Amino acid sequence: MSAKQLEEFRDSPALSLGVELELQLVSLRDFDLTRGATDLLDCLDYDGRYGEIKLEITESMIEVSTQAQGTVAGIAADLAGLRDTLGQQCRRNNIGICGGGTHPFHHWPERRISPGERFDGLYQRYGYLAKQFTVFGQHIHVGCTSADDAIWLTQALGVYAPIFIAFSASSPFVDGVDTFFQSARLNAVSAFPLSGQCPPLDDWAAFVRHYEFLYACGIVRSIKDLYWDVRPKPEFGTVEIRVCDTPLSIEKATALAALAQSLARCLLRTRPELAFAKQAFVARTNKFQVCRYGFGGVLADPVSMSEQALRPWALSVLDMVEADAQALGCEQWLEGLRNDLLHHRSDAAWLRQRYEESGNLNEVVRQSAEYWLGHA
Repeated sequence: MSAKQLEEFRDSPALSLGVELELQLVSLRDFDLTRGATDLLDCLDYDGRYGEIKLEITESMIEVSTQAQGTVAGIAADLAGLRDTLGQQCRRNNIGICGGGTHPFHHWPERRISPGERFDGLYQRYGYLAKQFTVFGQHIHVGCTSADDAIWLTQALGVYAPIFIAFSASSPFVDGVDTFFQSARLNAVSAFPLSGQCPPLDDWAAFVRHYEFLYACGIVRSIKDLYWDVRPKPEFGTVEIRVCDTPLSIEKATALAALAQSLARCLLRTRPELAFAKQAFVARTNKFQVCRYGFGGVLADPVSMSEQALRPWALSVLDMVEADAQALGCEQWLEGLRNDLLHHRSDAAWLRQRYEESGNLNEVVRQSAEYWLGHA
């Protein structure tokens, strides 16, 4: 993608949605990651009605993407269809599938890079980081009707990234040990040089100039090189939220999409002053706090120059977007998030509880695979 193409933002219906989920492929023998993605896709009989199923960077991953939808109900239906389609094929191939932001005990040197020019290019450029990038996230696309709205919303949603991290956190284990983090996955993402926040930008023209600068310096060759927490996707006409771990269920994934749609509507409707330049100074510290402590994190507020507990802030945000969720017809999905928050429930806590009960991470993954298919 050239800088010239970036000027051509493809407008999409306001607040339309799309969801991408990176999923784990595990062996039904020991529930370690397995190298099954290419074989799985080669024999997949699927007409594409619910969206796309495709390779990710290593053979132990698969990515599913919904169709563009106007409603959260449409996202829920697509995710259910994708889960059931993929689940049926996985059973035929003797493979398990599950959510979660990290596999609890796999060894990254055993991973195999998926075939394809782009994946090989990433491996040649980033070396071992590409294999260590066998982590699993949910990406949420929100449609925008103009390029200027998209770049403003990219920055505005970035302020609320800690809330999405906390609600989705599902990666407490890495290399067979409890990391003490709620979302350890984002530590792998942070290793890439262009991870982090979108810089403060006034409008789409300023973003294009920023991209042209990076391009001229040889830092980027595609917008995919920007591993920002939230980034614009001009070819889709969307803003893409990228901080979420893949949840353990499609219900949680749908609820996160509902939060994204409701929050985007609220922000675009009210246009609050969010002090993007000041937020950039605290974004990395705040991300660490929420990855480490989840809803127990304490964030730096650069506007009031004080500390702010994440849990009450998240509750206030759910209150703030309630009317927008009702207008969009997705308020019931936000109630699930509210209940999780009030009752201290999270996917990371669920995984830790399964480990406490069994003392065996293989068993944790087995139960996660059952949970993903809706059998737990």
